[in-house]
Amino acid sequence: MNVGTTSRLVQVLDEHGDDILKQWSDVVAATTRGRLAEAELTRQLRELFDTLRSAAAAGGELTLASEAAAELRGSLTELSRHRARRGFTSTETALSVFALKDPLRQALGDSPDDLLAFVAISQFLDEVGLFTFEAYAKTREELIGDQAEQLLELSTPVIKLWEGVVAIPLVGTLDSARAQVVMERLLQTLVDTGSPYAIIDITGVPAVDTQVAQHILKTVVAARLMGADCIISGIRPQIAQTIVALGIEFGDIMTKASLSDALQHALRAGGFEITRRAPRRA
Repeated sequence: MNVGTTSRLVQVLDEHGDDILKQWSDVVAATTRGRLAEAELTRQLRELFDTLRSAAAAGGELTLASEAAAELRGSLTELSRHRARRGFTSTETALSVFALKDPLRQALGDSPDDLLAFVAISQFLDEVGLFTFEAYAKTREELIGDQAEQLLELSTPVIKLWEGVVAIPLVGTLDSARAQVVMERLLQTLVDTGSPYAIIDITGVPAVDTQVAQHILKTVVAARLMGADCIISGIRPQIAQTIVALGIEFGDIMTKASLSDALQHALRAGGFEITRRAPRRA
């Protein structure tokens, strides 16, 4: 916006500020459908209103990238991050900016100069709305990334089955990102517990291909470097056939058909004797 437009904007905001803010709040409140308290919504819009006026009152041509609009950019970012965390859509967030257009249009006169000023102000608000959308999208990407990381951690628990024996049951597809989490959690547990045996159970893995096998082998090698022997359990007939067909070699790594078989092997290797007692008679 040029100097004349910014001066006219400041004049309108000063003369009709309360009416503009009220109309703006009413429109935005309708889009939030009661998910924001009235006091909180008023505070957010008042902060945007004040930073917009301060940016326009700084003098000179006003763009969102200018130094005078730094505080306005900060308020817009805060608003976008708040709305993203509260579950609002990108459209609802952008409407919080675009809803300012109608009150400003009503506050401006109908003279040719005012109409030209509104066109310039409207273009500036479009730029503001785009900035808001981009800040919202960035926040949503961060939230999704954090949630994905949390899900990875939750989906790869390391369980202490016995003294000196830990197990990590894998469920679902094992990609590179998840394989890294599996390795880190297993190695950390081996350090924390000092366990000499680790069981990697793949009963819940739907299919084993070359990539999945490589991830498992890397985890086994890393565990061996920590001084732990690894046993792979959950080798179903279909998986065994696939491994043979692909020519995958597990070398000297112990494999078992079930988790119970792997636990028995680890206990015997650790010096425990397993005996079956006769059932007690009632």
